Amino acid sequence: MLNEIFDKTRDKLNAVGCGFCLAKWTQVTMHLHNGMTHSCHHPIAHKIPLDEIANNPKALHNTLYKKEVRKEMLEGNKPQECDYCWGIEDSSNAFSDRTYKSAEPWSAPHFEQIKNSNWNDDFNPKYVEVSFSNTCNFKCSYCGPMFSSKWVEELNTFGQYPNSNNFNNMDFFKQNNMMPYLSSEENPYVDAFWKWWPELYQDLHTFRITGGEPLLSKDTFKILDYIIETKTPNKKLSLCINSNLGIPEKLFNQFVEKIEKIIDNELVSEFIIFTSCDTYGEQANYIRNGFEYNLFYERVDFLLSKFKTITIDVMSTYNALSVPNYKGLIKDIITLKERHHNPYRYWGSAILLDSSYLRWPKHQTVKILDKSWVKEIDEQAKLVDFYEQVRIGLDGFGFTDMEINKIKRIKDWFISEEDESETKRNRKDFYNFVNEHDRRRGTDFCKTFPELKDFYDTCKKG
Repeated sequence: MLNEIFDKTRDKLNAVGCGFCLAKWTQVTMHLHNGMTHSCHHPIAHKIPLDEIANNPKALHNTLYKKEVRKEMLEGNKPQECDYCWGIEDSSNAFSDRTYKSAEPWSAPHFEQIKNSNWNDDFNPKYVEVSFSNTCNFKCSYCGPMFSSKWVEELNTFGQYPNSNNFNNMDFFKQNNMMPYLSSEENPYVDAFWKWWPELYQDLHTFRITGGEPLLSKDTFKILDYIIETKTPNKKLSLCINSNLGIPEKLFNQFVEKIEKIIDNELVSEFIIFTSCDTYGEQANYIRNGFEYNLFYERVDFLLSKFKTITIDVMSTYNALSVPNYKGLIKDIITLKERHHNPYRYWGSAILLDSSYLRWPKHQTVKILDKSWVKEIDEQAKLVDFYEQVRIGLDGFGFTDMEINKIKRIKDWFISEEDESETKRNRKDFYNFVNEHDRRRGTDFCKTFPELKDFYDTCKKG
């Protein structure tokens, strides 16, 4: 059934042009903290010219650059920035994200309008992801200054990490005009957003706030208050908020109060919280510096108990340090699935585990590990497979096909070939990174990851 939908979507797109994709109009991520934007996550974000938003706040999405790319699509060409999809389409008959995104409910209904539009027209996006600030209370090991003020503080104090790949090189960000505004500074991109917001809000299908830590931004609470207080709510809206859930208790309680008002008054169609955890216990705390696993679990359980209609999506950035104890996270997620199971929900479970493998920085990906670890990853895949049978057999609480396939995909990627010299270089970078991490942050890698002590020694030898 789904393949039939995707086939028809691809045929409709190709009838307009071999590079036509609705996401270039309907979807946008706006990094307001440093003035960057892109439609779809595959093309590199580009700078939003200040003179464009001064005259037209819609240029946060409808930049002249993006309009020229739309022109290419409408004229039957394949824009270079979308080469991720062209690579998939040219090498096989598989569906690329060009088809998937164009088939989404926030894209498909607007096909005719977009097909018949002028390339220079403004278009209000239907799926919007926005970051107001890089203010964050965590320093996740794979993150950086673009999305964490704590990372900025650390790099300003200690300088760049001693890696061969220029990981989190502040000079690069400064030279490319990518440094975030300070939270204390006036931000013209945020100002433009608020000028556009009342109109944009009415057209939205999905609105997702990311960061930094969004709940440390006053603009996030301003959005929630707007939704609560407006006389014309958009009740078809899917409202999504990213949060590490590690914020101070007073702020967490304020967030809970806002959720309660929005849900009790049915002001949106659904409320989704995207949170993050990459493995179990102290090892999770190491990866996401500032994270407290027990507090995370407690707050997820509390939110699911208090709000029966929300969904919590646990985004796991699966990396080399996730592998030893990921089964612990899987078991805790299944406990929450069972406790908060509702067979009348669309997929039965109020909580989902989204396991996506890390690709950058390369010195933290699973590919740096010895291939003997494939057995552990395989056991994790078998574990979620087991709980999938629980779901099917008993109308139960197990993992969905999406959750299972994501973990299986990690194994497939892990065992794929990697250049030996690159692996050696990445392992050396890993050794340098964790040593510096321990020095700067008062952590102890070998004590926290005893299962990886031999691997650490191998990396040391080079």
